[in-house]
Amino acid sequence: MTTRRELLTAVGSRYRQASRSEKKAILDEFVAVTGYHRKHAVRLLRREPEEPRAPRPRRCVYDEAVRQALTILWESADRVCGKRLKALLPTLISAMQRHGHLDLDPMVHAALLEVSAATIVRALEDARLHIDGQRKRRKGVGSAIRRSVPVRTFSDWRDPPPGFFEIDMVEHCGGPKTDGDYVHSLVLTDIATGWTECVALPVRDQTLVVQGLAKATLDLPFPMRGVDSDNDSAFMNEIVFDYCHARGLEQTRSRAYKKNDQAWVEQKNGAIVRRLVGYGRLSGLKATSALARLYEASRLYINFFQPSFKLKSKTRDGARVHKRYHAPATPCERLLAHDGVSASVKETLKAQQQQLDPVLLLQEIRAAQQALSDIIAHGPSAAAAPGPAVTDVKTFLAGLATAWQDGEVRPTHRKRPAAERTWRTRADPFADAWPVVEGWLIAEPTVTAKELMNRLAAMVPDVYASNAHLRTLQRRVKAWRAEKAKDLILGSLRHATVAAPMEG
Repeated sequence: MTTRRELLTAVGSRYRQASRSEKKAILDEFVAVTGYHRKHAVRLLRREPEEPRAPRPRRCVYDEAVRQALTILWESADRVCGKRLKALLPTLISAMQRHGHLDLDPMVHAALLEVSAATIVRALEDARLHIDGQRKRRKGVGSAIRRSVPVRTFSDWRDPPPGFFEIDMVEHCGGPKTDGDYVHSLVLTDIATGWTECVALPVRDQTLVVQGLAKATLDLPFPMRGVDSDNDSAFMNEIVFDYCHARGLEQTRSRAYKKNDQAWVEQKNGAIVRRLVGYGRLSGLKATSALARLYEASRLYINFFQPSFKLKSKTRDGARVHKRYHAPATPCERLLAHDGVSASVKETLKAQQQQLDPVLLLQEIRAAQQALSDIIAHGPSAAAAPGPAVTDVKTFLAGLATAWQDGEVRPTHRKRPAAERTWRTRADPFADAWPVVEGWLIAEPTVTAKELMNRLAAMVPDVYASNAHLRTLQRRVKAWRAEKAKDLILGSLRHATVAAPMEG
């Protein structure tokens, strides 16, 4: 609203002095910018600006006597808030007068019963200031920043040149979000090429966000032109706003609760960050250093050797959505093919690509993931412990042919082996009867578990008559028969293998 008034003041004087043809052009421009109806815009532009009215002084309804009485009542109520004091005043005044602690003038008494909660807060403001030593922080600072940052939706990007980034943060808290200082990843994704930079931050802090943006700017092979973020307070604050303004970066934001407005970076949060790091819990400086090492090793591998899809068009036919994509290409290839990238930047990228070894980069990624996995599994102290010997590139390359046989190759995604269970949670119902059952099985190998259960019920009806342990007996019999089958197949070889370690 303030911007429209300023625009009206600037355009109005020019409109009133212009010719007929000039007025038409000015009116068209004014309507397009403000969205006003044409007739309403004409009335506004023709009107002479009025002198600003001086604010009327606030009428004093409650005098100093009421203020002093409120202070005494507030102290007697143990300094409750204004709304609670408003509800308490009738009872409190009556009680204090009944015990001779208060003698109010009838007019003051009536005023105290009529005063509102907001007026009570204003009347006690000086007393609260003297107690606290400082005023309450002004509310709405973050909202003011949000109002000054324009909104940009997913469909508003069109075809921007390289340098416009969507940014987001990923918290490594190990599952559902909980209170605590966890390591965060600041993710930046270029809209035009898909070039992605990740920066490890020890905690979620607006100052560290600025440092992360500065680091990413130094690592980028092309200049940063703008950033688009969500409405997180880590981005919508004065520090980040001033940083973008001082460096000429266009700052925009998505709509609240509309993740699709940041579809580019949201996709990279899963395809890059979670794929590299996993979902383990990270906290502390050692974990931050290990994560930074992983990102330093992976940034070149991802941007030079990882092709990605890019949406070309999307059409809707009823409930069905048809999507078409460009041919898969790496971010580096998109930069080299883009007309908006200078020749010097393209030459630098070509020279850098010629020097990069993808197998060596992948080996560094796996080593960094192993260090990060050790921290997740054993804590920060694992970072200082000596790790496994690093194999050379040839050995690592030879292992790639059979790596699939070992299952998951990313250390950060391997399932940690569960502790071996050596105890029982319930008493064994066949602890006393099993020797008898085993004798029946040896004598009659084909007997069923149900028949064995019936025999036990006849022998000990108080324990086994209900057949409640039939399924347990079936599993026990199955395991016994499997063990006997191994003895039949392997024979003496199985016993020799078991005895060999004992002899050594």
